[in-house]
Amino acid sequence: MTMLVNAVSATDITPEGSDYETVRRVIEMITNDYREQPSLETIAERLGQSPTQLQKVFTRWAGLSPKAFLQAVTLDHAKRLLGQERLPLLETSFEVGLSGPGRLHDLFVTHEAMSPGEWKARGGGLTIRYGFHPSPFGLALVMITERGLAGLAFADLGGERACYEDMAQRWPNATYVEDSAATAPYAAHIFDPGKWSCEQPLRVVLIGTDFQVRVWESLLKIPLGKAVTYSDLARDIGQPTASRAVGAAVGRNPISFVVPCHRALGKSGALTGYHWGLTRKRAMLGWEAAQMS
Repeated sequence: MTMLVNAVSATDITPEGSDYETVRRVIEMITNDYREQPSLETIAERLGQSPTQLQKVFTRWAGLSPKAFLQAVTLDHAKRLLGQERLPLLETSFEVGLSGPGRLHDLFVTHEAMSPGEWKARGGGLTIRYGFHPSPFGLALVMITERGLAGLAFADLGGERACYEDMAQRWPNATYVEDSAATAPYAAHIFDPGKWSCEQPLRVVLIGTDFQVRVWESLLKIPLGKAVTYSDLARDIGQPTASRAVGAAVGRNPISFVVPCHRALGKSGALTGYHWGLTRKRAMLGWEAAQMS
């Protein structure tokens, strides 16, 4: 559901006339009948339109396809059933109209980059090791799992606790272990340009919605010493009207600097808000420029 709200708000316009009625009816139909998992063809037949035209109109105004909206609605209800009502995976799958846990698993992995069991656990059973290390941009909080780097944040002296809590709330049920010895090699790799090479890859774990992960992957394409606007990122992921949603995804990037959200600028090219402070964003851009000289 959040994906739809973000996409629609990003257009700053409202469909009019017959287009508005089409979008309204599709949203109403999917919201009420999501358990039937209606196909595009079924929806189009009920509305007396061709599937191709319906797809085009809905996607233009809503920012995502009818299928993607159906998946978002299904996922939203599955989260409620797993979280608030604590239903087992099998019952949840059938309740939302899927054929079994396999379909539910695929839905979560596609849109949340994690399995439904991992989402329901909110980090339960996951061990995250962390440590603070000096960096060119203040103290760096490095967080790792057995899969690789999961979080990178920054703090000033005295702000370590607030920085840690800000990151830990992303996985409230995880087990956190302070282990600077385990995280030190990651810190050394991240902030030493001499270790940046294909022969020494840095393993990272991107945990987010499908939309967020696509935005973060787009950030990874920005070359060192370069910068792009949120509009550029929106176009790169095929959502040219979703600049605001892109900006929100950039702000939720859990692996700062490595996934270079500091290289994203406002429409005018001006520096915009940065979760860890604009001063630090300026420092990162300046430091990278020095590496290029």
